[in-house]
This record gives sequence, C-alpha cells and structure tokens, in this order.
Amino acid sequence: MLIEEKIRELGLNRVIVAACSPTLHQLTFRRALSRAGLNQYLFEHVNIREQVSWVVEDKAAATLKATRLVRAAVGRIRHLQPLAKRRIMIHPSALVIGGGVAGLVATRDLAKRGMRVTLVENTPFLGGRMAQLYTLFPSNEDAKELLGKLIAEVVHHPLVTVHTGAQVMSSSGIVGDFRTRLRISPRGVDKRLTQVGIAMAACPEETISEYNFGLTRRKAIYMPYPGCWPQMPAIDWRSCTKCGKCLSVVGGKGIDLSQEPQEIEIHSGVIVLATGYDPYEPMFGEYGSGIFPEVITLQQLIRILDPEGPTAGQLVLNGRPVKSMAFIHCAGARQYEGINMPQPSGKVNDYCARTCCTATLHQANEIIDRFPDVVIYDIYQDIRTYGRGHENYYERASERGVRFIRYDPRRLPKVRHDPRGERPVVVMVQDLLTNRLDVEVPVDVVVLATGVIPHDISELVDMYKCAVGYDSFLLEVHPKLRPVELAVSGVFLAGSCQGPMDITECSAAAAAAASKAAALIAQGQVEMDPFIARVNEDRCSGCQTCLTVCPYEAITRDPRKGVAVINEALCTGCGTCAATCPSNAIQQFGFTDTQVMAEVEMLLADMMPAPLPTGGSHE
Repeated sequence: MLIEEKIRELGLNRVIVAACSPTLHQLTFRRALSRAGLNQYLFEHVNIREQVSWVVEDKAAATLKATRLVRAAVGRIRHLQPLAKRRIMIHPSALVIGGGVAGLVATRDLAKRGMRVTLVENTPFLGGRMAQLYTLFPSNEDAKELLGKLIAEVVHHPLVTVHTGAQVMSSSGIVGDFRTRLRISPRGVDKRLTQVGIAMAACPEETISEYNFGLTRRKAIYMPYPGCWPQMPAIDWRSCTKCGKCLSVVGGKGIDLSQEPQEIEIHSGVIVLATGYDPYEPMFGEYGSGIFPEVITLQQLIRILDPEGPTAGQLVLNGRPVKSMAFIHCAGARQYEGINMPQPSGKVNDYCARTCCTATLHQANEIIDRFPDVVIYDIYQDIRTYGRGHENYYERASERGVRFIRYDPRRLPKVRHDPRGERPVVVMVQDLLTNRLDVEVPVDVVVLATGVIPHDISELVDMYKCAVGYDSFLLEVHPKLRPVELAVSGVFLAGSCQGPMDITECSAAAAAAASKAAALIAQGQVEMDPFIARVNEDRCSGCQTCLTVCPYEAITRDPRKGVAVINEALCTGCGTCAATCPSNAIQQFGFTDTQVMAEVEMLLADMMPAPLPTGGSHE
C-alpha cells in the first residue's frame, strides 16, 4: 500500500526497490505498480540480501556494494519503456508421453475433464512395468486385471488418441503452444489377422523376451502376454528378416512387411512426461550375477511365480525345483563409493530404491503360501517397508519362518559355489544380528532385490530443457510446493520418472499432474512476460547466425526480404540471438543495449580512472 500511495502522491514514473531476491516478491511489487496506474515494467528490483548482506561481512564494503547496485539500477531504469504482457492462447489438448500406469492415469483423468489427449508409447504395447507383475501390494489384487480395466478406460474414451511404437523426434514451442514431431514405427499387423497363433508359430526368428526378463525367448512377430493392448501382434523389425513365412501361412491377410515409418505432428497446450523407470541390471560378477545361473533378479522371480509366466507359476529354475533361496536386498541401490562397483556413469547408485523391500517381502510371503516347504533367507541392510500396510509383510514373514540376516553395506555378501555340494551356491555374509558372526547360507537360488534406475530419456531432457537430479531422475521445481512441475512452464511430471515410486504413488503423482495440466488448459490463455527479441530489419544482413544459435527454433528467414523474423509465440527471451548478432540488429525488450550499458556505466562510475586534463602544457 505504501508504494501505491507514494506513486499517486508524488506522481512517480519509475520505481526501484532494494530488498530481497526478486524471485520472492518482484511480482508483488509489479502488481502494486499496476494498481497505482503505472506500467508494471517501469520497475527495477535490486537484490541486496543474497547479493550483499548474506555474502559480504564487512559493513562498509556491504554498504558500498549496495550503493553501487542501486546506482546501477537508477542508470538502467531511466531508459526502461512501458511494455505489455503477451497473451498466448492455450491449445485445448494435452500430450502424454509414456504408456505405463502413470501415463494411463494422467490420460484418463485429463480426458474425464473434457480435454483432448494424445497418449504416446514408444513400445508396441501399453502397460509399462505394471504389465510384468501378477499381484500388487498391499491389496494383493491381480495386476493384469486392474491394468486391463485402466487401459480400457483410456483407449475407449472418445477424447483419447493412442500411438504405440511412437518416438518423440522433436518438439518446439512454449506453454499453450507445443508442437511435437512423432516417428511412428509400423506395426506390420492389422485387425484382419485372425490366425495369430499360426503366424507366430511359423516365424523362424527368435530373440530374448524382454517381458520375461530374458528367462525365455520370443518370436519376431509376438504378443508379450494374453490380454495385452493392442490385442494383436507386433513385428520386431530388429529381429525380423522379412522372410515372409508368417505372411504365407495366413494367406497374406493382416500382415504387411512393406510398411514404412510415418511422421506426424501433435499440437498440444501442455505436455505430461510419464516415461517411467528401468529395473537395475546387475553387472557381471555382482553378487555372482552372470557367473552362476542360480543368481536371478526379483523381477525374474516375479515372472517365474506368475501362473502365466515361463514355468506356469511353478518354483523351478534351470529345470530344478527350488527348495531353498536367499534374497539379497539393495542390489544396485544404497551403494557406497569404493565398496560397490561404479556404474557406467562413473558414479554409484547411492539412493534408496524405496519399493524393493516391500516387493521382496511380498514375494517371500507368496512363496510361503504356495510352497510352504521352501526355506527362505532374507539378507538385508535395512528393512524399509514405509507404506500403509507394508509393515504387515515384514511381520508375517518373521512369524512364518523367514530367516533374517543383516549385513554391513561396507562388507557385502559374497556368492560362491557350495564347496560341500549341498546346494548349487552358498552366500557368505557377516551377520550383524549375531555380533558379526560369519555365516554361510547354502541355497538353490539367490534372488537379488534390484533397485530402479531412470529410463534413458536423454533426448527428451535436452528437448524440454529438463532439470535432472543427482540421481539422474527428473527434478521437479519444488518437492513440496510444486512436486509435479518442471521449470519449463507447461511441462509436468508423472510417476517414477521423478524417482522410485510404487504404483500407488505413481497414480497419485499422475493424478496431480493431470489436475495441474487441466487447470492450465482451462484458463484458455496464458500471460507471458514481454522480454522477447526484436529485429531491426534495416540493420539485419541476413547472415542467419541467429537461426543457428536459437535453442527454441523461434527465428526464421523471410525469403522475400532476406532478414530474420522472430516468432513471438516461440521466443522465450533467452537473449542468445541478441548476444551473437554480428550486425547488432537484434535487441531484447527490457534488456536493450542502451539499458544494459547505462547500468554498467553507473555501476563502474566511481571505479573508473579520472579523465586526463585537456589543453595547456605540462612537463
């Protein structure tokens, strides 16, 4: 109120505030100017807290620095001109990238709010990692049944368009006006194919089954599991030799080996990234992985226990019934430098994967229910069953005979051949629960409770200028206040692309992202600051230097005039073009050469040497 009153009382035409960071209250002060009838961009904010009082201990030096900064602001503000916010219409649709549970929930919720949604999945089938599970904790629901209901809600909604086998090639634009280029791989199969089993059986080419984590092999024309969506096979073009045998056995109906990839452009107002995670793959030799066939991952065990899995739900490995097994927690998570092998990035995964403790105990209880004679050891650093109902799995496992052994993460368990021949392998571990007693555990199978790592989306990170955390997962603006937003306006996060999450947390994050995205679309338009670049056509030489440096592809060349043209809807005001223009033909509103030079000159005024006297003679 004080600033508003002084503007009216004194007839001020410029305002400078020397205070804290402009990120906190610059908008507050600008609104005060607007209420007083003054253009809000005739305002300059001087940060004398973070830039002075917090970093300069000497009072005299701090006062001098603050004085210089205020003086520089005076020099700059004299040349400021009234500006108006840009208003950009928001395209009333959303693009969701990722067809796992988070992407599906976000798509469903956006469509239910009346938004048109394009869902993009880079594999041929929807479902993501959830499709590889068979029961879910803590409800013990059937994973595929629940997933099937969710997929049906999405694909049958009239406002949803789904593209599988689609890769994001490029994206341009800003909030409200994104244009994304997709490359869609041909499926090679359509609904006319009715003899699915015959076509797949005729295929001579086989490759490792990603769905079963390498436990089985699949054909080049395949469906990962019964009931998948789309409910038709896809051709893996990396494995297919186009021999035509699948085509000939079905009479040429429903299979086309000559299809080519297509490229389409999607126009959307907002984007939701739901790109998911990858299970950690143990390196060769890590806990005996790759050396002993009896060492498998938790994901592989889940596929074995699935009644529709490679062993029809029987606890069998390498043709041998499993009578004893040991789980080793934190494989690929909570690692220590100098103790664990570094990852290809050169770092270790020092973060907790969060979900694997409960998932391990869930499977342990499942085995006790179905195979009560199996002896189970649980070798852990810490038990972190943090969610509602999760602790029950630990308590039930303890009560039902699971033998817990706690290891020191700086002295990792070792897997060796059993020298006595009782079992295929033995786990050698120092047990902290028995005063560091060295224990040997002979077992049929060692199951590594592996962590999770970010799905490789380096191209999307560069495309959308995403912030990435120390753990390489996508980084939100603020974990508490803006937990599903990226720093890039109009781009939202959903699910485990942010970090390790279980399905409950993924769904909650996806619902939050959908709510934020829908609220933005509902505004109809978005206001943007006016600090964009402009071209002086009289000075532009048409050299196109600005075209090559613009990271947002906001500059084109007018073929008739031969000069640069800036698309104001795409320009973000980064200033790169203005800094690189050799003809000085580009200026940026709010940061013109005149304004910046006046600021610098006033900042350095008392530090410049006095000019030499003119006239007269001297020795």
